[in-house]
Amino acid sequence: MRSLTASLLLASFALPAFAEQIGEVDTVFKFIGPNHKIVVDVFDDPKVAGVSCFMSRARTGGIKGAIGVAEDKSEASVACRQVGEIRFNGKVPRQEEVFSERASILFKRVRVVRMADPKRNTLVYLVYSDRVIEGSPQNSVTAVPVPANMPLPIE
Repeated sequence: MRSLTASLLLASFALPAFAEQIGEVDTVFKFIGPNHKIVVDVFDDPKVAGVSCFMSRARTGGIKGAIGVAEDKSEASVACRQVGEIRFNGKVPRQEEVFSERASILFKRVRVVRMADPKRNTLVYLVYSDRVIEGSPQNSVTAVPVPANMPLPIE
């Protein structure tokens, strides 16, 4: 039983993070259904304690948005910051997806990828959206420097 619990706990660190919405603003009034919005979410890096990422993105309203079939725009921005003591939960790959959420009912997703830059001892986070047929080149990037006395534990 103890080994099963430990395995589930370790497996949870491999899953992408879940975002918590911290605010929103309306951008377009819709007579029927919710308004178009910009939402601001926050999530903690699942493998790097002490780092949180704040992400803003468009959310489509109207009737399609109300029933969950709208496709959100590709514009998104990310700002990751050190919010506590940085601690690594094991080794980190040079590049890894740390967040993913759907932006349409089927084929579009918003993703955040963490990249390790060992030369500068920095974690770089990139947000973008992709689609099965055609993604978008719109993206945003941010970086979190790691203290010099703590080299990145790269896989």
